[in-house]
Amino acid sequence: MPNPTAAMLVIGDEILSGRTRDSNMHYLAGELTKHGIDLKEARMVSDDHDTIVTAVKALSSNHDHVFTSGGIGPTHDDITADCIAAAFDRSIDVRDDARALLAAHYARTGAELNEARLRMARIPEGATLIENPVSVAPGFTLENVHVMAGVPSVFQAMVASVLPTLTGGAPLLSQTLRINQGEGVIAGPLGVLAKDFPDLMIGSYPFQKDGVYGANIVIRGTDGALIDQAMTRLADLFPE
Repeated sequence: MPNPTAAMLVIGDEILSGRTRDSNMHYLAGELTKHGIDLKEARMVSDDHDTIVTAVKALSSNHDHVFTSGGIGPTHDDITADCIAAAFDRSIDVRDDARALLAAHYARTGAELNEARLRMARIPEGATLIENPVSVAPGFTLENVHVMAGVPSVFQAMVASVLPTLTGGAPLLSQTLRINQGEGVIAGPLGVLAKDFPDLMIGSYPFQKDGVYGANIVIRGTDGALIDQAMTRLADLFPE
């Protein structure tokens, strides 16, 4: 049975302008791999309502899970929650349980729960809150979309909150063999190997170092014994 699939939607003008480097996709990919959920697609979009809604609808219909990052803070350009509500035709408003979390947090810190901060308690109808142990303001899950903060430490904490609630499959395993020959030499035999092992993913990642051309061949799959067989064949094809 194939593993569940996932997509990620990274939201924010600051990512697309180059002001901020995204690290959340890299982190999510690693965590999903360990959990047996295959990340199949990632998109980056600007803080534009229609663009976000269109992307959420497309990704949600094509994958078992969608993870978003960014756009759930207190400022005017934090529009992700509204876009998720629109994508699923749900209403959105300040929710009592989310408000209570924020009120308790700001009471402890001595800060005011002002109108801007209260925006972070606006949750679409029918959503489930995602715990945020770092800065309290919650994310949420609606249908199969998990909506999380863009700040890496908060995003990672929210991923840790969500993943145990999701059913995964077999973790993805991998082995690598370095071959000091150019891809033009490797390509033919590698293509035959890929046909003989259709249940495995075989990738070639070329390099050039000190005038030597070569490639790291990575074989991935969920069956460790099958990967071992393919690696043995690969080593026999290119004895060095």
